[in-house]
Amino acid sequence: MRTAPTILHLDMDAFYASAEQAAKPSLRGKAVIVGGLGPRGVVATCSYEARVFGVHSAMPMAQARRLAPNAAYLVPRFGLYREVSEQVMGLLRDLSPLVEPLSLDEAFVDLEAGQTAWDAESARLTGVKLRGDIRAVTGLTGSVGLAASKMLAKIASEQAKPDGLVLIEPGTERELLAPMSVRTLPGVGPATGDHLRRAGITTVGEIAEAGEDELVRLLGKAHGVALYAMALAHDVRPVVAERDTKSVSVEDTYDVDIHDRVRVRMEVQRLADRCVGRLRGAHLSGRTIVLKVRRYDFSTLTRSETLRGPTDDPAVVREAAARLLESVDTTGGVRLLGVGVSGLADYTQEDLFAQARTAAAAASAEELEHVEHEETEESVEEPVPPAERRWHAGHDVRHAEFGHGWVQGSGLGRVTVRFETPGSLPGRVRTFRSDDPLLEVAEPLPLVERRPGDVGAPAGSPAAGGEG
Repeated sequence: MRTAPTILHLDMDAFYASAEQAAKPSLRGKAVIVGGLGPRGVVATCSYEARVFGVHSAMPMAQARRLAPNAAYLVPRFGLYREVSEQVMGLLRDLSPLVEPLSLDEAFVDLEAGQTAWDAESARLTGVKLRGDIRAVTGLTGSVGLAASKMLAKIASEQAKPDGLVLIEPGTERELLAPMSVRTLPGVGPATGDHLRRAGITTVGEIAEAGEDELVRLLGKAHGVALYAMALAHDVRPVVAERDTKSVSVEDTYDVDIHDRVRVRMEVQRLADRCVGRLRGAHLSGRTIVLKVRRYDFSTLTRSETLRGPTDDPAVVREAAARLLESVDTTGGVRLLGVGVSGLADYTQEDLFAQARTAAAAASAEELEHVEHEETEESVEEPVPPAERRWHAGHDVRHAEFGHGWVQGSGLGRVTVRFETPGSLPGRVRTFRSDDPLLEVAEPLPLVERRPGDVGAPAGSPAAGGEG
């Protein structure tokens, strides 16, 4: 492990919900919940105002509605989130050639490789500047952790949330970790935590005191050795910018279109198992589960779900693929199905003890309990056919008379729109017939409006350039 805190971990704060608040002035400071709004929908993420009511990621949407009935419930806009993510990742790549994205809203950066930090003070100044740049470019906030290893940098960013910076000085790691819960360490989920608790081990310091032999006896050799090393703050994993393998996937094309929904589900489960077989054969795990469906008319849909940590667990992949299939209409028939895993890693951050189980019970909801979904039900959005007139809550629209707005809700032949933009005051609400010819789906507006020559300041500010 290096002797300076030059590994940076960035975690954007409540990314999806914060982006929606930045785009919608009327939602700033209010409870916002983003996710699938159907009967089986889950919370992708929620604002800090919603978390006060007990709402959290991966919670069933029905439960979230009971806890926070007055919150704003929005369908994700992944096109916008990917665009903002690229802006953030661009700022990180300005700091170093070694940037390891973990998801749209999270990444490691090796500051030493970019010669942007070499000691504690230079690392802190870099982190402060990065947070300011992110706010100027995107209008959002991110939390930064700085440490001498990836594990500690991630722990530091969790401590910094929301909108903060924490630096762990080399030499203080074990003292810092000792009083923390065992659940702080990667790979310790509910099942492993309970197993350790029954053995009288509840803190990281107690893991270190128990010794490697005892942990191997409790958890097995691989998990026990890894956990003991983490408790001693040993983590030599480098920041990896690129991997030779981007994803692992399998797909089948069918001679005759499949119309039976049950058969489609069975094929997806079979493909998920084959995909995991390849994943394990390559000694890899991955965070993003991808479902590919080519329909009878050759239209191809891609849906994906990103987990909080990498997995090589067939039950987790099967369950995620099945959830993704629920969002796809296969009524007309299916020509091709595929399941893939991307966001690859050479280790698994999920609950190590639960993954060691091979019984079918490990595929139950208990096992999924420790898989936190910051990002779920991601989709490559296809254009909405005008004839369908589908209005998704939170998505952008434009009215020929009233301009840009977003859908507050729809149903019974009506759609309610709030007309406002990221740079406006909270706007007025109007209701239209859902087939109103003056109302159409629109592209998202930038969260921070700029003019030519602008280098980061919002449009209209003194630092913003004019159009000449």
